[in-house]
Amino acid sequence: MRFPVFFIVIVLVWAAAHIYVVRRILGPWEPSARIRKAIQVGFFLHFFVAPTIMFSGRAFRSAGALEPLKFGGFILMGAFAVLFTFFAIRDLLFFIGAKTVFRSHDPERRKFFERTSNGALATLATGLTAWGVNEALRVPRLEEVDVPIEGLPAALEGYKIAQLSDIHVGPTIKRAELAAMVEVANSADADMIAITGDMIDGHVSSLAIDVEPFQDLRSRDGVYYCTGNHEHYWNADEWIEKTRELGMIPLVNEHRIVERGGAKVLVAGVLDYSTRNQPGGSDPAGAIADAPAHDVSILLAHQPKSIHAAAEAGYTLQLSGHTHGGQFFPFSLVVGFVHPFSEGLGKQDNTHIYVNRGTGYWGPPLRTGVPSEITLLRLTRA
Repeated sequence: MRFPVFFIVIVLVWAAAHIYVVRRILGPWEPSARIRKAIQVGFFLHFFVAPTIMFSGRAFRSAGALEPLKFGGFILMGAFAVLFTFFAIRDLLFFIGAKTVFRSHDPERRKFFERTSNGALATLATGLTAWGVNEALRVPRLEEVDVPIEGLPAALEGYKIAQLSDIHVGPTIKRAELAAMVEVANSADADMIAITGDMIDGHVSSLAIDVEPFQDLRSRDGVYYCTGNHEHYWNADEWIEKTRELGMIPLVNEHRIVERGGAKVLVAGVLDYSTRNQPGGSDPAGAIADAPAHDVSILLAHQPKSIHAAAEAGYTLQLSGHTHGGQFFPFSLVVGFVHPFSEGLGKQDNTHIYVNRGTGYWGPPLRTGVPSEITLLRLTRA
C-alpha cells in the first residue's frame, strides 16, 4: 500500500502546484479569453506530459527521435519547480510585509506589483534554468580532497581513491556521457575506484548498452561498488550481477583487503540504507565483522545516514553520495536539514565521511550552484 499512497500524494501535490502557478499568473494579468485558455491548456498538458516522459524514460531505452522530447520534458519539470518556488517565496514575503510596505489596500497597486514581479521572476527562473542545464551537461571535473588520518602508515601516504556516485545512467545520461566520465576518472591514476550507488535509473535489459563504458574503468587495486536506493527500484540483484560482468567488485555487506607496502586497507560496502530493516539489509557492522588486522577501513555506503552505524563500527572513512548537494534551487537550500552530511568532507566521532555531490544528476538536467564531481580522495597523515 505504501507506493499507491505515495503516488496519490505526489499527484495531488503536483496538481495543486499547477493550479497555484496558473492562478498567480492569470490573476493579476487579466489576459484575453484566448490567451487565458492557451495558458491553462499549456499547464494542463505539462501536468500530464512531463511526469509521463519522466517515468516512461526509465522503463525503456527510447528511440533517438524521442530523446529531444524526453530531454525537454525533464527541463520543463525543473523550470516549473524553480518558478513555483519563486512565486511561493514572493507571496510569503508579500504576506509578511502587507501591513508595512504595502499599507495601501489599493487593488490596482497590488495587481501592478504582481504583474511586474511575475515577469521578473519568470525571467529569473528562465535564466537559472539555462545556467543549470549548462552546468548539468558539462563533463564533471576532478575534485581533489585530502583526508587527514591519524597514524596513517607511510606506505599509504598519498593513497588515491577516485569516487563516482549518483551517475543515474538512464533517461538522459547515456553511453557517450558515461564514457566521458570514465575518461576523467581514469585520468586520476587512482589506486582504487569507488562507485557509491545510484549508478543507474532503469532495468538491466534496457541499459545494458549504455553501461558498457564502466568496464573501461582502471585502477591498481580494483573498482568497488555498493548499491544505492535506485538500484533497489530496478532489481538490485540483477544490477549486482551486472557489475561483476563489467569488472567491478560489488560489496554486499562484505569487505575485501588491499595490501600496499606491508600496510592493509579494508574496503567494505553495504546495501542501501533504505534496506536496513529488511532481512539481510544494510549492515555496516556486519560488513566489517571477522575482518583481519588492517590499518585503514573504508566503508562504501550510498546514504550519509549510514555514518552513525559506521562510526559505531569504527570505520576510518565513509564514502557516500545520494544527496546531490541538493542539485538545484530550491532543494540546495534545504538538503542539509534532511541529511547529517550533505556534501564534502566531515567527521562523526572518529570516522571521516565524504559526500560526493553526484557525478550525474537525477530528473531534470539542472545543477544551479551545485556542480557535479568525480572526487579524487588522497589519504594523508594528520
